[in-house]
Amino acid sequence: MTALHHASITTADLDRLRDFYCRHFGFVEVLATQWAPGTNLAADAIFGLRGTAVRMSMLRSANAFLELFEFAAPVGKAGDPARPVNDAGLTHICLCVDDVNADYARLKAVGMVFNCPPQTVPGLCIATYGRDPDGNLVELMQLDPSGPFAMPAARG
Repeated sequence: MTALHHASITTADLDRLRDFYCRHFGFVEVLATQWAPGTNLAADAIFGLRGTAVRMSMLRSANAFLELFEFAAPVGKAGDPARPVNDAGLTHICLCVDDVNADYARLKAVGMVFNCPPQTVPGLCIATYGRDPDGNLVELMQLDPSGPFAMPAARG
């Protein structure tokens, strides 16, 4: 493996979720596409579905991508907007930030709901979990540059 390329979120409202991540986290949309049922057999095969009708957006950050899907067909089940982190499955995405306290205050002011204010984990990070408009957990993490979680470029 060379790197983690992207995480992916399926949403019922692509425009709302794309706007949230671009406006509040600085992601940039690098690809927007859509297809009608029966026109993207390769995607159907990859997904393990038939007759997909999809709108998709790929967002870029400094070192990774976030892929957003909105399925018109087949329509999936609604997610639990309060799904706890201890349920099995993908639990959250983690976004590294320079000033977790400032980002927490900024995002809380625009309505993002958090579990708690940022908490310090000595030698590792300062972090908190909040929820995007669909209820997906988003971790904001300010890394200790000398800690084991630091990205290689941050270790200097």
